[in-house]
Amino acid sequence: MERSTDRILSTHVGSLARPHPLLELMREKEHGRPYDEEAYEAQVTEAVRDVVRRQVEAGLDIVTDGEMSKVSFVSYIEKRLGGLEARPGTSMMPRSWELEVKEFPEYYKDYFGKYSQAVAPLSVPVCTGPVTYEGQEAVATDIANLEAALGETPAAEAFLPSTSPAIIAENEYYKTDDEFLEAVAEALREEWLAIVDAGFLVQLDDPWLIEMLTDDTLSEADRHKAAEAHIERINHALRGIPEDRVRMHTCYGLNHGPRVHDLPLSDVVPYMLKVNAGAYSFEVANPRHQHEWRVWEDNKLEDGKLLIPGFLSHATAFVEHPELIADGIETYAKLVGRENVIAGADCGYSSRASFAPEVHPTVVWAKFAALSEGAKLASERLY
Repeated sequence: MERSTDRILSTHVGSLARPHPLLELMREKEHGRPYDEEAYEAQVTEAVRDVVRRQVEAGLDIVTDGEMSKVSFVSYIEKRLGGLEARPGTSMMPRSWELEVKEFPEYYKDYFGKYSQAVAPLSVPVCTGPVTYEGQEAVATDIANLEAALGETPAAEAFLPSTSPAIIAENEYYKTDDEFLEAVAEALREEWLAIVDAGFLVQLDDPWLIEMLTDDTLSEADRHKAAEAHIERINHALRGIPEDRVRMHTCYGLNHGPRVHDLPLSDVVPYMLKVNAGAYSFEVANPRHQHEWRVWEDNKLEDGKLLIPGFLSHATAFVEHPELIADGIETYAKLVGRENVIAGADCGYSSRASFAPEVHPTVVWAKFAALSEGAKLASERLY
């Protein structure tokens, strides 16, 4: 894993807006209608090539495929795990969203309308048989597309995102939900290994840790028990994978709302740091959490580990000023050491394949350029 040895490196979290021609084909594919399979594959390959080139041109050091092949960071796993089936009409709202919607119903009445532009509605998969990994061809294609793109536009390093094992699903097969999630973790291990064996970093996308700790329908003891079990499942599935090939990303989800029910980061960090990863990515630009740099005065970062604080918001169209980004980088560098900080973003910019992504792509590229400039300014001050 690259470190900020000579200068501050920059990266982001993963998802980027898919081009409209690809979205058109995705929509037909997801609705089970006829579509041109060769054209679809070619569109994905070209989209990966384009986003890798644009990330490098924007000045990012550690890049990814933009999740061009995925309809959603949540639902893509339905197609890669055997034993799951999608049932129309099933849906599940995370507890943090429920709390927000209850308090701000007028805001969310308009907010949810944006999802009408997604290529397909989200549904909750149902487990009806033993969970197995069936995504070998899909992950191999992701790897090949990223390798091809990097062959044309080299970067310092590259990663591929993968979901954590706490997927939202209904269990109708295993005796307990714990058994079900253990099976999911073991199946996902095959995807993680494929990514690492290909020479890329694997990023575990995991908003679920925070959701578990937020769930006030459980007692405090049960919330912590659930979080501990979740970490144990992840680490068991990571066995044998070098920590310096793993990035852990946790966040407060995709909710671009008031966020008054966000859990303090101080409650999250002790669990996050238990994951056997080499780098930890988390929200900072979110104004509900900008003050929480103080958490790192009390939580020691192990030798060899890295922090990837998010200095770009995924929830606003403001382009952060490079000076502000540089100030943030300096703050974290003084806390954990400049070589242990990589400048990142709070979350992805198109968590679902949609004609109306969370932030317009023209703004996203401007944000990435600002992040790169902020990293350069911080490097001038720190090195």
